[in-house]
Amino acid sequence: MTQEKVLIVEDEENERTGLAELVRAWGYETETASDGVEGLERTESWSPGIVITDLKMPRMSGMELLEHIAAQPHQVVVILLTAQGSVDAAVSAMKVGAFDFIEKPVNPTRLRNILQNAARIRGTERELEASRRKLRDVGVLGSLVGPSKKMQEVFRLIEMVAPSTASVLITGESGTGKELVARTIHSLSNRKAKPFVAINCAAIPETLIESEIFGHEKGAFTGALERRTGCFELAEGGTLLLDEIGEMPIATQAKLLRVLEDRKLRRLGSKAETSVDVRVLAATNKPPDEAVARGQLRNDLFYRLNVFNIHLPPLREHKEDLPDLVQALLADMNEKHNRTVAGVTEPVTNAFQSYSWPGNVRELRNTLERAVIVCDGALVDPRHLPPGFGQVIPRAPVQEANAVRLGVGTTVDEAERLLILKTLEATNNNKTRAAEILGISLKTLHNKLKEYGAHGASEAAEAAS
Repeated sequence: MTQEKVLIVEDEENERTGLAELVRAWGYETETASDGVEGLERTESWSPGIVITDLKMPRMSGMELLEHIAAQPHQVVVILLTAQGSVDAAVSAMKVGAFDFIEKPVNPTRLRNILQNAARIRGTERELEASRRKLRDVGVLGSLVGPSKKMQEVFRLIEMVAPSTASVLITGESGTGKELVARTIHSLSNRKAKPFVAINCAAIPETLIESEIFGHEKGAFTGALERRTGCFELAEGGTLLLDEIGEMPIATQAKLLRVLEDRKLRRLGSKAETSVDVRVLAATNKPPDEAVARGQLRNDLFYRLNVFNIHLPPLREHKEDLPDLVQALLADMNEKHNRTVAGVTEPVTNAFQSYSWPGNVRELRNTLERAVIVCDGALVDPRHLPPGFGQVIPRAPVQEANAVRLGVGTTVDEAERLLILKTLEATNNNKTRAAEILGISLKTLHNKLKEYGAHGASEAAEAAS
């Protein structure tokens, strides 16, 4: 473990020497400076990770020294020494960027605890810097791979936001790796030792989603046979990812917003509030501003979650990453299936480069997993790819019988209703298939049908004829 460097800046010689000996005895490498000017010089030449400085000193005060250090590119943890009655000044200094303060005469136990906390933060910073070096060298950040400019920008944003507590909205098409981004943010944050919990809002029935997120008490509703801990409490101290946030019911969104603002939640059936410390990340594969315009996402919740936005490009827009992605995924598949596939042949490389990858990195992963399983040699060749891979399946021409005719003056809501019901008729009321054709989730389709009430497909056919 790296020995932390601690600089002690104190104009009183006896206190300076005594503090240096005490801190050195705890295993830290120490240097001293007699005032703020000398402290700044030693900070620049010796590069300490932690600075312990008196607040009031000749030539340059501890506050001025703090301001100079805060302006430097490398993070240095600053701890202030204050005389009794100077607590207000110390609190003001913490707003500028001081890590903590301790009153004189110094309590050794408190100082040691503060130093240990500061050293932990410095350790996190070193790990982050190591990740940055790895990123610069090989284009890898956590489980994410991509040396292209577009992915490098994604990595840069992840590095910027990970150490903070800000909410992040991750956008991008299905299969681009939004959950991987969320996991990487968590792994680079101070919360990495705590749980990471992900929940897909589109995969949970509307009647259960509130219970899944906030939990419920025994007897809260029919079937609630025991107390259930929700995702917020499961993620306590860590990170919660709300995937497909636009599919969350509006009523649940209102309760979520309150939890985000108050940091307290109330389980279903409970009268008591529970405090929660959870960093919330959200993801969606649809433009969030369009979801807001359609009334599927609350405007205030969108702004609360969109403190920081990271957009993942589709794979077709950064195909230069394909060689690196292929090698990384092959290594993963080899370990998973106990195989030793070394790479892909040139024809496969060409096929990959010419393909549009509508399913993005997820589709690439599934394609390579199948190839690794069936590969009987060292390299994946076209024989190992899924049947018909890369072939464009032509769309069947739209038949007149399946057309929806709309007269001038038809409202957008009515046009949407006619289209949904006509599609259901064309699929023989196969709701799953109809949702796929319409490009909406099955949950959204059910909600729409609930709005339409007893209107049937026959009525839609009659209105469209």
